[in-house]
Amino acid sequence: MKISRRSLLLGGAAVGVVSFVPSAIGQVPAAFDTLPASAPTRNLTLTAREIDARLLGADGPLTRRVCAYDGELFKMFRFQRGTRLIVDFENALPDPTTVHWHGIRLPYLSDGVPPLTQDVVEPGGHFRYNVPLPDAGFYFIHPHCDETGQVGRGLAALLVVDDPAEAKAGYDAECFVVVKDWRLAPDGKWLDMTTDDGAANAGTFGTIRATNGKTTPPRVEAPAFGDVRVRALVADATRVIDLGCDSDDAFLIAVDGQALPPVSLNALPNGVWRMGSAMRADVQIRMPAPGEEVKIYDYRSDEPYLLTTLVAVDTGKRKTPVKPRPLPAPQVPLPDLKKAQKLEFLLQVSAGPTAVSPPLPADDPLSKALANSLCVGSTTHWAISRDSWSTREDLRLPPPLARMDHGASYIVSMTNVTKHVHPMHLHGHIFRVLSHSKKPKMPQYLADTVIVEPNETVEIAFKAVSGNWVFHCHILEHMDTGLMGWFKVA
Repeated sequence: MKISRRSLLLGGAAVGVVSFVPSAIGQVPAAFDTLPASAPTRNLTLTAREIDARLLGADGPLTRRVCAYDGELFKMFRFQRGTRLIVDFENALPDPTTVHWHGIRLPYLSDGVPPLTQDVVEPGGHFRYNVPLPDAGFYFIHPHCDETGQVGRGLAALLVVDDPAEAKAGYDAECFVVVKDWRLAPDGKWLDMTTDDGAANAGTFGTIRATNGKTTPPRVEAPAFGDVRVRALVADATRVIDLGCDSDDAFLIAVDGQALPPVSLNALPNGVWRMGSAMRADVQIRMPAPGEEVKIYDYRSDEPYLLTTLVAVDTGKRKTPVKPRPLPAPQVPLPDLKKAQKLEFLLQVSAGPTAVSPPLPADDPLSKALANSLCVGSTTHWAISRDSWSTREDLRLPPPLARMDHGASYIVSMTNVTKHVHPMHLHGHIFRVLSHSKKPKMPQYLADTVIVEPNETVEIAFKAVSGNWVFHCHILEHMDTGLMGWFKVA
């Protein structure tokens, strides 16, 4: 559904609300909606602000300048599939910010990426976002300016989109596991969120591990012999985890909110699902007898790190044979692989800011767009096929990595020639992961973020949607120091 020119030029903003207009003239891609105009609408207010919290435990010191939406750490928003959100956002932080709706297929003018889709929202400023919710799944909200600092201090919220058809799967309980570390000194004060050594390597890790914001792993009760839907999110800026549990009765049922035919965790490499920053996974776990427990771990550490314990309680439910409970199939646009154009990119280190792609035409309104200095790093360590996002004094928007046609299908091949993992995220699209060169038996699945291991090639495919869409590593220091580009789709 194509948005009217008036709405396009307003950027979805209401009268009196600060908005970014890419241009009233020139080569502005059309913005396309993913729901009809008749879709039910919910009005939502959203405020980013600083709070105080005891992140080191109830008896620990107070940490100031924690970032949160609506004053609540990891607040959850939940809506029905097919709903349109009209979100009036207020920035009550002392620094500029935006809101990115991670994984949601929405008009690009509400994607929250300065300077491609909007200006930053200054302190005290407002912006109105048009957020259609066409797909069921597990998503989340985070800033796309000073992301390392603001996400590092907690600025993220959960967004769950429900589909009534999922009730047929018959899950007995639901459990959320949010993986997010804290970079804190023993006195509760913040440490620097980024270091030059960390940005140039695997990232700057937190000093304190936490689940759902707390240093003590949660204990969650669930019906004995019941099936629990565990919904995990890596909200950390850096960490990569190997999600697994100590039960053989566990199935991967969704990736990044998109259902797939259930796969036993035991059938996956090393019996785990590897997840990087921003990735989500839904896992079905069968509970044992009353009084027994299932422990959910991150196995990607010297010793398995306990994330959450599920405790079986007697509710009178009888033991039945274990079987997977599939979710309804996703209803997202799928690429035509036979007609797809193939593009190849290298994920590589860089000695400094570079740009080898053809520049934007002089009459393109983005040809002179400037990146806000608070939204990028202070140096360049990374590049995509020798193109890197601007840093230091060179804050001009780099040229697009590729120009694509709306509605056309593309296969993007990513080869990681570095020694570090890169979870690569494409905005505004759900893509099909076709292959991992290091995991030839991995089934195909849908996602919005995919891990590319060192010396690995991963192929993804998608149907392009009109707009300016960024493509970047979600280890946030990598993104801030060059490992980000964009596709222009018109």
